[in-house]
Amino acid sequence: MFFDVVVVGGGHAGCEAALAAARMDRSTLLITLNLEKIALMPCNPAVGGVGKGQLTREIDALGGEQGRNTDRSFIQMKMLNTGKGPAVRALRAQTDKKLYEDNMKRVLSSAPSLKILEGAAAKLVVSRETATGIELTDGSMITAGAVVLACGTFLRGNIVVGDQRFPAGRMGEPPSLELSGSLEDTGLKLERFQSATPPRIDARSIDPDRMTVDPGDENPETFSPFSRQKKFEQIPCYLTYTTAKTHEVVRKYLHLSPIRTGSVSGKGPRYCPSIDRKVVKFPDRDRHPVFVEPEGRHTQELYLQGLTTSMPVWVQEKIIRATPGLENARLMRPGYAVAYDYAPPSQLKLSLETKPIEGLFLAGQINGTSGYEEAAAQGLIAGINAARYVRGEDPLILRRDQAYIGVLIDDLVTKDVDEPYRMFTSRAEYRLLLRHDNAHERLAPIGHRLGLVPDGNMESVREENIQMKSLLMMLKTKIIRPSATANDLLAKAGSSPLTEPQSAAQILKRPEMTISAVLSLAGCSTSLATDGGAVRRAGIEIKYEGYIERQLAEISRWHHLESTYIPDDLDYMSLKGIASEAREKLTRIRPSSLGQASRIAGVSPADVSVLSLYIQARH
Repeated sequence: MFFDVVVVGGGHAGCEAALAAARMDRSTLLITLNLEKIALMPCNPAVGGVGKGQLTREIDALGGEQGRNTDRSFIQMKMLNTGKGPAVRALRAQTDKKLYEDNMKRVLSSAPSLKILEGAAAKLVVSRETATGIELTDGSMITAGAVVLACGTFLRGNIVVGDQRFPAGRMGEPPSLELSGSLEDTGLKLERFQSATPPRIDARSIDPDRMTVDPGDENPETFSPFSRQKKFEQIPCYLTYTTAKTHEVVRKYLHLSPIRTGSVSGKGPRYCPSIDRKVVKFPDRDRHPVFVEPEGRHTQELYLQGLTTSMPVWVQEKIIRATPGLENARLMRPGYAVAYDYAPPSQLKLSLETKPIEGLFLAGQINGTSGYEEAAAQGLIAGINAARYVRGEDPLILRRDQAYIGVLIDDLVTKDVDEPYRMFTSRAEYRLLLRHDNAHERLAPIGHRLGLVPDGNMESVREENIQMKSLLMMLKTKIIRPSATANDLLAKAGSSPLTEPQSAAQILKRPEMTISAVLSLAGCSTSLATDGGAVRRAGIEIKYEGYIERQLAEISRWHHLESTYIPDDLDYMSLKGIASEAREKLTRIRPSSLGQASRIAGVSPADVSVLSLYIQARH
């Protein structure tokens, strides 16, 4: 049995990889351990958030599925950081986890070039340092032009709850025990990470009056501009806080925590620590937030974000009941930790193809990341590049100034990952250019060229861009003269009166002025103002024009480093004038450009200058 692309793993990375390859007209096979668990959300059934929401928006702009699937499945949607600048605003959805799975299965099943197989991968088949297929545990062979591994937490996975430890990739699912050894045999290095999930409780056993209601937006946006708005009652989340009583319980039984007993191996995520780790690391904190979030519209399960723990089940119950609003909570499923193998991503090219094995692509938690959004973004790029590899085409590589996806992959490949990687807006130097609102302007043309964005959707993106540019031109050329009417409108907006003629754009740059107020001041009632997306983007472009111009100038200076390519066969160890640490790092990571080399920890600007001279001399 031959397929152009074989994808191993039916999680968020695997779904995006399989759909991308199939939509690019490559015969594709998705292998999953359990057909019923495709697109499962084993942790919080939420998509988006600061940094992560931008990734999901970019996935949609490139023609991926996560954003649209979330729009079909959400039970609450809200825009975060609306009181802050546009660079850090992001959409976050609480989804119905079962509906999310069902909707994704429906999309996968309807993809013409995609087949799905329930099975377990045992061995990567390699010939002459090139991936040629997968052998399953039942002995059957599947040959392929390219292979994408999106194994999640299943590689030699071990689950820990208190003093219990047993092999599993997720609770109730067997691990992948043979594939790790096969990968090591090919020359890939594997290490261990660990992750964890909090307990779930019965919604009928909480006291909402002792917690703060956290509702969704009244008029929610969607991740995809091509999704139809849903009209239904959103389900609220709740916010409570741990107390001194909660922390006292944790400290009393801390000797039973896996972080003290050492029963779980591998480093865990820094930005999602367990409650026992929080109490140890932050003894001065008298409380920590706990978000009580529904798992779906037709289930009573509530997710306790902030109470992650893998302590014994009876201790988990005590911790929960020592928290306000949860005094009578009934535990439905305990929290647990899972330790698993991952492949340090310095072994990858920026295309997500492995350096030791040609035609092998890795995506998701196998690359040392955490989160559905990071996984889906990698899966999309791995699927695209696997399809392009089979076609004999150059890979798609997004730059740091193009997309958060570019930042994510460059960080993974270039910087040492010593803990599960999570995306934040602070990781992007050019985040004012990589906003939620302009993702489709930036990336839809690329998705369209790849065949992943339909013509109709691309035309909608072009129309919005035309509307925005027309609106920008109008605001810059429309002169507002001092008058009683104009100054009354300015006073209502809390702004000072005009003493001389100014353009509408100049007035909009006043901190207190909004785009809608300026359009009213300009007497604008034309079709230019009918599209919300175009109006919002025009307002941002004008208000932050100076900052945007500075970032564009930085990018222009930076591009000469990014466009200076380093020969693949350069022998770094033979170079003189470069520090020994830099030579070792350059040899291990083998950067593709001077720009990438400059971001490697341990490589100084002086090392980059010397390296530049060597490249010039060689040319």
